[in-house]
Amino acid sequence: MENQEQATPDVEISEENRPVEKTDSNVAIIITLVALLLWFGFQSVQLWRERGNLSAVKASQETALQESEKIRLQFQGLMTKTSELANQGHAGARMIVDELQKRGIGVPPPAKPAEKLEVKPAK
Repeated sequence: MENQEQATPDVEISEENRPVEKTDSNVAIIITLVALLLWFGFQSVQLWRERGNLSAVKASQETALQESEKIRLQFQGLMTKTSELANQGHAGARMIVDELQKRGIGVPPPAKPAEKLEVKPAK
């Protein structure tokens, strides 16, 4: 029995002291981090380029937007004058205003004289 008792501690000691195979988990983590860093860097560069392209497109459309605003203001002025003529009884102007309203183009109401606003002094 003494052999069995001595063998048992030897087995326990040998299991505790048994060398454990170490894997290079640091290398795997480093490779993963480098891959993520490269991916995020690539995405950042792509977003930066797209932002520059969008800025260039917006700048190229700026003149077209200004021109369309001028035309819209001219059309609005023309429609105001046509509406005034229609209100004065001009048959052609009345026909134009009616057709535009049928097509869903709003004709601005005739301009009313601006009322004087009372300015109260601040206390």
